[in-house]
Amino acid sequence: MRRSRARRRTSPWGDRARRISLLRALPKTDLHVHLDGSLRPSTLLELAAEQGAELPFASLPELVLAFSRLASGVSLPEYLKAFDWTLRVLQDRASLERVAFELAEDAHKENVRYMEVRYCPALHTRKRLSMEETVEAVRTGLRRAERATGIRTGTIICGIRHLSPRLSVRLAEVAVAYKGRGVVGFDLAGAEKDYPAKAHRPAFNRVQKHHVNVTVHAGEAFGAASIDQALRYCGAHRIGHGTRLKEDREVFAYVRDHRIPLEMCLTSNVQTGAVRKMASHPFRNYLKAGIRVTVNTDNRLVSSTSMTAELERAVTAFKLTPSDVRYILINGFKSAFLPYEEKGALLRAALTEMDRLLDEARAVEGEPSRDLL
Repeated sequence: MRRSRARRRTSPWGDRARRISLLRALPKTDLHVHLDGSLRPSTLLELAAEQGAELPFASLPELVLAFSRLASGVSLPEYLKAFDWTLRVLQDRASLERVAFELAEDAHKENVRYMEVRYCPALHTRKRLSMEETVEAVRTGLRRAERATGIRTGTIICGIRHLSPRLSVRLAEVAVAYKGRGVVGFDLAGAEKDYPAKAHRPAFNRVQKHHVNVTVHAGEAFGAASIDQALRYCGAHRIGHGTRLKEDREVFAYVRDHRIPLEMCLTSNVQTGAVRKMASHPFRNYLKAGIRVTVNTDNRLVSSTSMTAELERAVTAFKLTPSDVRYILINGFKSAFLPYEEKGALLRAALTEMDRLLDEARAVEGEPSRDLL
């Protein structure tokens, strides 16, 4: 009997193992990742034991269960309770330096070439560290990782919506003082509902006066009006999340036409209830409409994720092709808070490597060289 010809794969990625391997190997950025949400689980347990910090778990399985319960699609305020636990062990220079180093090291292992780490220095002063000392500790850890691995990093100082606007001004002054010394931007994070960004306008006036880059968490737990405030009152150059941008046509058009990047964090959006499930996330529609979308981790520990995992979930949920992923990764490099010449050099090097890896993958799958570009 004559054997029928083997059916040709319909996926340009090959099997799942090859897809994940390729996604891990591709050069990428992570522009939205919180230091206090991205500890290694083992480090959180070790630091708690060393410091005598009380946590509601004492073993790795208990830790995983506790965080998974918080990240179960309840609400953003519920999700943010996880930071009460991590902040208990991040109140001294050694711990901050260690966690910053490990975060950059972990990112390097999946070929993140550039990462911007954000945090609020005021949340790390319970044991009398000054805000400046927290900045120096984090930067020391990141620089050590840069020397050890070659990754590039920057830090973003966060104001917190529900804290005093006067504190945001103080944090803005820290961002200005360390501009060019590791700090690449200023942000406003925290629960959106009942805490409008415009209340913190004096802080944004301060950083804008000194030409500090601005990103604002907006459109995650509140509608497009929150994004509008971030743009009009805070002068945002990027939007953190921006999930609900679609709710206002004019704001949508402004973001698209002015090439304002969205720092999208897919897994955490599902976990905080910003979207009901991954399949209903507007990411694919934004991509098709020409919005400059980027993929980011948000909180590696709290969301149990990585850049590779975020890309894999995006590919699966939105049926992304290698060409789509290439485009999204380019968006990440284009959106980095880096000087123009440095950003250009980083992007050119990443493009060369991306195209080599994608060509090699196509050759393995027997695809024509340019099919997916």
